[in-house]
Amino acid sequence: MDASPELPRQGRVPVFNLPGVVTASIAVLAAIHVVRTVLPDDLDLSLLLHLAFIPARWAAAFDPSSAAEIVRAAGEGAGTPDVLAARQDFARYLVADPAAMPWTGASYALLHGSWMHLIFNAVWLAAFGTPVARRYGALRYGLLALAGVVAGALTHLLLDPYSLMPLVGASAGISALMAAAARFVFQPPPPFVAGAPWQLPPRPKLQSIPELLRNRPAMLFLGIWFVTNLLFGVLALPLGGSEGPIAWDAHLGGFVAGFFLLPLMERRLGRSGA
Repeated sequence: MDASPELPRQGRVPVFNLPGVVTASIAVLAAIHVVRTVLPDDLDLSLLLHLAFIPARWAAAFDPSSAAEIVRAAGEGAGTPDVLAARQDFARYLVADPAAMPWTGASYALLHGSWMHLIFNAVWLAAFGTPVARRYGALRYGLLALAGVVAGALTHLLLDPYSLMPLVGASAGISALMAAAARFVFQPPPPFVAGAPWQLPPRPKLQSIPELLRNRPAMLFLGIWFVTNLLFGVLALPLGGSEGPIAWDAHLGGFVAGFFLLPLMERRLGRSGA
């Protein structure tokens, strides 16, 4: 007699085994970039100015008295006289409109500087968005990524309020998802629970901060990530195909948001039993 259990019939194995919300996120980012590549330059520039996060614009909106300082700061630093004059003209254009465009604190994540920038972020999103989406579902995945994006913009604003460089890219939201995933993926799976459905592996528990500090794989990964961001930020080098230096402070703000907001979602997960 064959004592093997009756297992469900297996369907076709998908080529990309990603949660639907992660696949949709990558598809939306790619579609937006495709549209930007075919737009006339003037329309693409208008899109950039209306969706990218520019710290100086927010600083001038919150404190109109800082407008003169923003224009003065734009004329300083490295560059030819023509470049410095162009920066000051751009600064005058920004401070002339007192609107902060608050949506840009989130919409900047929809834009990317190049295909390489987009691909780099898509790979990281697939790697760290997947465990978060599978554990918490599409809604909480989206809320956590959005919180990281907004926290990244605010951190960038606090540390470089007069910057005229448009901030684009989903890296701050991905950093939030990475910080969240780091709290439960770098550990061996929990022991099998008798009576649990065989198809569902036991859910790994969320590690506390002391537990995470004792987790060597997690600390090694996070250490490399922090050092890489700081080095590229200090040296003002591009990373991941972006056309300008990385906004390491935005990445850090997103990371902190994801790391400390995740336990709130975990408690709601426990109450709902989902």
